[in-house]
Amino acid sequence: MKVQHECEVGGRRLSLSSGELAKQASGAVVVQYGETVLFVAAQTGPGRPGLDFFPLQVDYRERLAAAGRFPGGFLKREGRPSTREILAARLTDRPIRPLFPKGFRDEVQVQANVLACDGINDPDALTILGASTALCLAPLPFNKPIAGVRVGRIDGSLVVMPGHEQLLKSDLDLIVAGSAESVLMIEGFADQLPDDEMADAIMFAHREIVQLCEFQQEFLKQCGVEPFEIDAAPENPFASQLREEAYDRLREAKANLEKQGRQTGTEAILQEFLEKTFPDGAEQTSDGYTPAQLREAFHVLEAR
Repeated sequence: MKVQHECEVGGRRLSLSSGELAKQASGAVVVQYGETVLFVAAQTGPGRPGLDFFPLQVDYRERLAAAGRFPGGFLKREGRPSTREILAARLTDRPIRPLFPKGFRDEVQVQANVLACDGINDPDALTILGASTALCLAPLPFNKPIAGVRVGRIDGSLVVMPGHEQLLKSDLDLIVAGSAESVLMIEGFADQLPDDEMADAIMFAHREIVQLCEFQQEFLKQCGVEPFEIDAAPENPFASQLREEAYDRLREAKANLEKQGRQTGTEAILQEFLEKTFPDGAEQTSDGYTPAQLREAFHVLEAR
């Protein structure tokens, strides 16, 4: 069943719709702002055993067909992502990655495709809103909607989601992402803007973000989405041992004024614990703990 919800942002209609495309995806949404249309799908799967990082992949593509064109000349196919597409994907990845729970290792992919571009409204900032909605629709522990907006400043007045022609007259091009509670990411350019005026622009953007997060919550209620919870990740089995036995020694090693000395001292402490816990190059302890877990706990302690 198709669900659609609309609101007004910057004097133009913004709509979210789901249930019509990519029904087999974990979560999918179509974002339309003006005549610019963006499709975002999120898919999740079980993580690979032994993975020590969160395998999140965000991909953003602008096909020529979105502008009513097709590739011609010698090359008839579109190639690798452009610099603009890579930067737009990073703009989306940066605010959503820290919101997943610590220790979550399932495979997650977010695919964003521009279906239509009206030449006025840029789809890159909309990708953050679409990715957040798609992830909230999916069975994932991503229960706090976020949004992203672009802010410009024309003749001293702040403008939300300015079009291309407005940006040519603007002395500010700022993209802000955040939740209803806080700002998560700031990216942009300004023409020698004082600190207090930049702070005003950020807070102006956050007020718009709060409204978009509420707009998302209303849409998710219409879709019947309930919060998805997972059990908290267990504490690393070596964390408490290293805190007690290695913390003071590690602080002393880190106090060395020479960079090479700091690295050598830190590595010596790590190797000592590895040899003591895993003698003769053992692959695991009697309890089934691995050297990778010890290295992870040591890395956390080193950062502390």
